Amino acid sequence: MKGIILLTLLFSPLARALSPEAQEFMAISKELEPVQCEKRKLRREIALAEIERRDTKAMHDRFARLNRDAQTTRLEKRLAQLEPRLSKSSDPEDLRAISLQQREAFYRCG
Repeated sequence: MKGIILLTLLFSPLARALSPEAQEFMAISKELEPVQCEKRKLRREIALAEIERRDTKAMHDRFARLNRDAQTTRLEKRLAQLEPRLSKSSDPEDLRAISLQQREAFYRCG
């Protein structure tokens, strides 16, 4: 699956205009999208439950389980390493493409 995503990104017209760091960032982000979506939903559920004074232990436990996953942790660390490089990128398309990908992921997550 990871290979398919990377190949798709490498051969799309947009990807050819991006730096290698941006391509890697976008490939990792795509791979992490389901986990990030679940975390986003959990954050909302936890916030709502806290406002309504409901028990949040099960939700916090589920969130902690997601954070303990070794593969997810490794990929998130790599994203954190790439972020400072991308914020200083000389390629103006890098940040635009990443921003677009993140917006699309946000709306897909719902």
